[in-house]
Amino acid sequence: MFRLHNTRQARQRGFTLIELMIVISIIIILMGIAIPNFQLSLLHSKETVLRSDLYAMRTAIDQYTLDKQKAPQSLSDLVTAGYMKYMPKDPITNSTDTWQTEQEDTLMAVDQTSPGIVDVHSGSSQTASDGTAYNSW
Repeated sequence: MFRLHNTRQARQRGFTLIELMIVISIIIILMGIAIPNFQLSLLHSKETVLRSDLYAMRTAIDQYTLDKQKAPQSLSDLVTAGYMKYMPKDPITNSTDTWQTEQEDTLMAVDQTSPGIVDVHSGSSQTASDGTAYNSW
C-alpha cells in the first residue's frame, strides 16, 4: 500500500506541457502589451527632458544677453561665462553637438551692443509624439 501512494505523488508533482504552454502564452501576451507602453513612456520622458533643457538654455541666453549687453556667439559662451554648468545633451540625438542655434541681427535690449544667438532648437529631424518636429520646438 505504501508504494502505491508514493507513485501517485511522484506523478502529480510536475506540470503538464499544456499548463506550461498556457503560462508562457500569458507571459508573452502581457509582454506584448507592456513593452510598447514602456517605450512610449521613455519617449515622453525624453521629450520632457528636451523641453526642460530648451527652457534652461533659452533662459541662460536671455540672461547672458541682458547682463553682458551682447548676445552669446555660441552655446559654449553660456558655459564659460557660468550661466550653465555644462552643455546638456540633446536627449533625442544623444549629443551635445547637434543643437541648432538661431542667429539674429536685431538687438534684444536697448543697451545691447552686438547681436548673436537668440534661440536654440534640437538638431533632430524626427517627429515628436504630438506630430511636430523636434527642431521646431
